[in-house]
Amino acid sequence: MFCFVLIVSNDSSPMEVELETFWFLQCLHAYFCFFLIFTLVTILPLLSLLFSLLPRPKLWCTCEICHTYLNMSWSKQFDNLCDWYTHLLKNSPGNTIHIHVLGNTITANPDNVEYMLKTRFENFPKGKPFSLILGDFLGRGIFNVDGDSWRFQKKMASLELGKLSIKSFAFEIINCEIKDRLIPLLSSFAASQKEQQRVLDLQDVFRRFSFDTMCRFSFGLDPKCLELSLPMSKFATAFDLASKLSAERAMTAFPLVWKLKRALNLGSEKQLKKAIKIIHILAKEVIRQRRKMGFLAHNDLLSRFMCTINDETYLRDVVISFLLAGRDTVASGLTSLFWLLAKHPNVESEIRREADRVLGKNQELTSFGEMKELHYLQAAVYESMRLYPPIQFDSKFCVDDDILPDGSLLRRGTRVTYHPYAMGRIEEIWGPDCLEFKPERWLKDDGVFSPENPFKYPVFQAGFRVCLGKEIALLELKSVALSLLRSFQIQLATRPHPTLRFSPGLTATLSGGLPVLIREREVAPA
Repeated sequence: MFCFVLIVSNDSSPMEVELETFWFLQCLHAYFCFFLIFTLVTILPLLSLLFSLLPRPKLWCTCEICHTYLNMSWSKQFDNLCDWYTHLLKNSPGNTIHIHVLGNTITANPDNVEYMLKTRFENFPKGKPFSLILGDFLGRGIFNVDGDSWRFQKKMASLELGKLSIKSFAFEIINCEIKDRLIPLLSSFAASQKEQQRVLDLQDVFRRFSFDTMCRFSFGLDPKCLELSLPMSKFATAFDLASKLSAERAMTAFPLVWKLKRALNLGSEKQLKKAIKIIHILAKEVIRQRRKMGFLAHNDLLSRFMCTINDETYLRDVVISFLLAGRDTVASGLTSLFWLLAKHPNVESEIRREADRVLGKNQELTSFGEMKELHYLQAAVYESMRLYPPIQFDSKFCVDDDILPDGSLLRRGTRVTYHPYAMGRIEEIWGPDCLEFKPERWLKDDGVFSPENPFKYPVFQAGFRVCLGKEIALLELKSVALSLLRSFQIQLATRPHPTLRFSPGLTATLSGGLPVLIREREVAPA
């Protein structure tokens, strides 16, 4: 870079100063013109060459699907993008569609899902494009890597999450948060409604609950977001913002836009950078304190992983990934479950009857093992996530040219997405009553829960990448549902819309929250 300096002596006349200033501005103008021409002649052709060598989506396509996607005309008929995708998938051969401008093949075919997640697993990794999108936020965490790094983290996490001690630790944290914070908060709110009707956003409550529990489980850190005053910690705010802005990266049709904004530190990318910095500073401090105090006596994931990992940055990325996965998915699952239960009081009543029969009237859950006897509750949770999965879709990238079982041709570098939200609404998969909330479809004749083929129900993924925290997530979902349904009457504050409306994000989040009215349930005689 050149540097221009204008030097004017003290005895220069006004005319001389004016001439020197004019000369300086002319030189400056000439310099910038030269720099601009140099950039256009040398750098842009190189970028164009690089761009031409990489696999990429079409920048424009005249097919009906791509045209509808680009001008967003789908929004005239559908509330959510996922509902439009569902419409297309239900009416397409093989339940597979192609969005050319995104370079994306989307499928709701169980055979294709099994092919991607099991049969040809190595040919469908997360891929570098996805890792780049979440790289600043999740770094080298398990949900953002492939190959040896993923295998190492999976093996380490499987060993820890499979232990009875970690499940008991999770049960203890969840029950403590329910008894000491969630129940008192809702009781306080219900009491205040006797004087004045107040609306509570249950989605916000669930997000706070799951953030508290996952922070305690992952870091051994208590942000206290669910205290009666409903505070929001700086860490939680930064985490929400980082998740939201990272999701916006994934949804853009032209990734070059966010990459340029990141390079220039502008707009949303500047916000994302600040939010991630806050998260990393706190995580680093927690790790430092844990090393100072000793970690062998602690049960949280961070302490357990510290026995194996010495790299603090790597350790931070691993734990933040688990925090993201556990926090947002559980909150999403609880929100849609209570929306459905409010519309189906018969299901709610059956859950309470089962609990009274298995646990005893007015008796609390005392162990992780007791939960396994609540088959109808399990069925209701599974049925809720069939219709409203917390992760509506998941993408992989095709390494080599391939052909899906339904005959779809895939070029190297194609993004391939399977769509659990759409799969739950296809008659060929779930029958003519697929749009109904019907927990009984998961029960045998004797009332025992019976799981489905995971490639037909990939809510927890399937195959080699099946969710490692599945059991703990289900424990949290069922514990909260059971406690609240036995303690409170929860009604929707507004007339329910036929379908839920979602905000853009990594997980399914309701636009406008879940406003409810709450009353304490009278204790039934034993």
